Amino acid sequence: MGGRVFSGFWRSAVAADLLAILMAVSVAGVGFSMLPSAAAAQVHSLVGPQSTTAPAPAPGIGSPGATIVAPIPAPSAPPAVPPVAQAAPTGNVLLAVAARYGQNAPPISAGLIWRVYAARPDSPGNFRLIKEDRAAAPTFALPPGNYVVHASLGLASTAKTVQLRADTLREVFDIPAGGIRLEGRVGDIRIPLGQIAFEIFTGSQFDSNERRPIAQNVQTGDVVLLPEGTYYIVSNYGDGNSVVRSDVHIEPGKLTDIVVTHRAAIKTLKLVNNPGGEALANTQWTVLTPGGDVIKESIGAFPRLVLAEGDYHVIARNEGRTYQRDFKVITGVDGEVEVLAR
Repeated sequence: MGGRVFSGFWRSAVAADLLAILMAVSVAGVGFSMLPSAAAAQVHSLVGPQSTTAPAPAPGIGSPGATIVAPIPAPSAPPAVPPVAQAAPTGNVLLAVAARYGQNAPPISAGLIWRVYAARPDSPGNFRLIKEDRAAAPTFALPPGNYVVHASLGLASTAKTVQLRADTLREVFDIPAGGIRLEGRVGDIRIPLGQIAFEIFTGSQFDSNERRPIAQNVQTGDVVLLPEGTYYIVSNYGDGNSVVRSDVHIEPGKLTDIVVTHRAAIKTLKLVNNPGGEALANTQWTVLTPGGDVIKESIGAFPRLVLAEGDYHVIARNEGRTYQRDFKVITGVDGEVEVLAR
């Protein structure tokens, strides 16, 4: 699996103290839940041949699809660390490491970051970083002693304390992680890059506790690597009120393509003296719901807004005078909303 597969979005976190280093990022899975009217999913293997087919909307939770890298047959026994060909420098011991997606699962062959820390803090209380490597299965030459080895894959990670003596030590790390790739559409039309962004939170959208996003400003096509578990996605199309929330379950070794469908349209506001006339500059705009909730405020001759499907009331203020009208937004029907200055 080449690192270029995930070139859009690699993210990882390094622990600040030993407790954080020793904790693997994990989220308990509670099943798969999607909003069937708003999002659809396709699940692919992270260890199969690549497909160039774009994710397509589908009802329900999706079905197995094409895979994204050359196949690696699932072993009947845990994958072994590759043999160590090098000899340890005098006074050092070799530590060979590798990672897999879980017990009896295929090895992880790209995207890993390995860090070796001292097992004891120095005088300021920091755990010194000794070595770092981004190979799939590196071999470290280290003096005999105790170390903490931290392996991360995107936002998923795990760690072990190891003791090096005289003989070469081989360790396999389990990182039950998967990926998510996001896309937004209105009907059958893909929302252009830069007009939609996603946030990812742990747990379900129906959980009552407050959480901060673990990934923000995720763009179309970005791949985010996450620990196995349940997450919810907040999709923001434009900066108005077109927001969709969807739950998804991440499986180890799988890439889940999510297509989020927004029921919205783009409207351009104009204050004109006559229908089809030239827009008046320096106009202040307020867009509200029929109940009076403010959706968006702006200033300009041609403000361009993304609005969710529904009914709206717009107020235009120009040169001390106020004008207003009601209008309706229908999904996928972009256009102008003219307010007559009368």
